[in-house]
Amino acid sequence: MSRRRLLMGLSMLPLATGPAAAAERRPMPENARVYILWPADGQTIRGGFWVRMGLTEGGIAPAGVAKALTGHHHLLVNAELPPMDQPIPNDRNHLHFGLGQTEARLELPPGRHTLQLLLGDEEHVPHDPPLMSKRITITVLP
Repeated sequence: MSRRRLLMGLSMLPLATGPAAAAERRPMPENARVYILWPADGQTIRGGFWVRMGLTEGGIAPAGVAKALTGHHHLLVNAELPPMDQPIPNDRNHLHFGLGQTEARLELPPGRHTLQLLLGDEEHVPHDPPLMSKRITITVLP
């Protein structure tokens, strides 16, 4: 699957445009945790791979569905954390899993890459407190 096709399939809802304003942040339990199940930090991978995402003490719901203590995954690829009071960007470095996916196949070019999960609410805004995984580094071989 081409990277362009993958990214088009992951972006399910458009983000609001216009001047950036602080968004209302939804609560999540203090003990909630988001994490990358696979790949592991430091892993070397050949070609395309599946990334598997996890969440404890909270639920997964699609973008646009307002339900307490839920959200959906956003995968930051080679990117720093975005502002926590605004919708998470939607571009090739901020992949949205707005259908509630917990795994996806990625095609990254050969080299070192960083991956980090950030949970967003129905409007793609990080929760309060924000739920982010440890940032991991992987190496992709041709």
